[in-house]
Amino acid sequence: MKKNFFFIGLLILLFLSLSSIAQKKAVIAYYAGSIEKLDSFDARNFTHINYCFGHLQGDQLKLRGAKDTAIIQKMVSMKYQNKDLKVLLSLGGWGGCEPCSDVFSTAEGRINFAKSVKSLTDYFGADGIDLDWEYPAIAGFPNHKFTPEDKPNFTELVKALRKELGKKMTITFAAGGFQKFANDAVDWSDIMPYVNYVNLMTYDLVSGYATTTGHHSALFSTIKQKESADNCIQYLLSLGVPAKKLIIGAAFYARTWEGVIDQNNGLYQKGKFKHFIGYNEFQNRISENTGYKFYWDNEAQAPYAYNATEKSYATFDDKQSIKAKSNYVITHKLGGIMFWQLGHDYSKNGLVETINMTFKK
Repeated sequence: MKKNFFFIGLLILLFLSLSSIAQKKAVIAYYAGSIEKLDSFDARNFTHINYCFGHLQGDQLKLRGAKDTAIIQKMVSMKYQNKDLKVLLSLGGWGGCEPCSDVFSTAEGRINFAKSVKSLTDYFGADGIDLDWEYPAIAGFPNHKFTPEDKPNFTELVKALRKELGKKMTITFAAGGFQKFANDAVDWSDIMPYVNYVNLMTYDLVSGYATTTGHHSALFSTIKQKESADNCIQYLLSLGVPAKKLIIGAAFYARTWEGVIDQNNGLYQKGKFKHFIGYNEFQNRISENTGYKFYWDNEAQAPYAYNATEKSYATFDDKQSIKAKSNYVITHKLGGIMFWQLGHDYSKNGLVETINMTFKK
């Protein structure tokens, strides 16, 4: 009888352990700051950290210099604080993938790139690659080349990386969170078996080129604004993309518009994009002390602010919207959450901690 209880107890412990593993959500931090700033963050608060950004030199993944080498080495050393931390090298970024269409158009270019990724990840002891090509097959950064062939070439690139890196290394890519990207940029059914996660950039949905304000990081669509995280995610789920591979995106920054009339507290009004402001700058630049009033759009599950004196409008994520997005991840059994970027957060009592507190409940 005692043996039976012993084995039953072991089975319960095993079940609880497996359940805990199954429920663990990815928290993916993009980082584009200094080594000094990086040192202030607790590595136990995220599961992945992505170095931003490597670039193409010919068909090789290259870094910008000694400072970037030191930052990656620092990231890898953070594994002493969090043994499960994954360090990824990220290619591109907005404006950082000008030659991608040409380089990845040939099998030789894709294979040589994959070999260079293997060489760099081996050198640093990193865990994989993140592709932030903005964008294959559709218009992205002004005057960057794109062609319809980018779509199948992107799939072939990921296949080449998986073949070179093997099954244990992590491969992710950043995807636009808007409908045109979802429709035209990626062959979802072909590419998904080869990647661990898709980092959905469900922010900048109202971009710096927009002349009408809105929610740049809306969780849900509204009558006035279709683009949202939920709109993107539900569409991808309808295509059969596995929920566990989808990573919702959060913005650790605001976008502001000027010349916005005092109507509907500045929301959905004409204006001109003015500033990109990190979350850790809000207190000095977007606060009640600087003339802003804060509002919550319950339909979009998104905050915004308006300064009637300066006719300035701001859209952003905050702790309330970050909590809403984290709960959405849990409800819809997504893989986790990512954000741009860690350097815009506070090292204590910031947005990353809000994510972790929500996931632990």
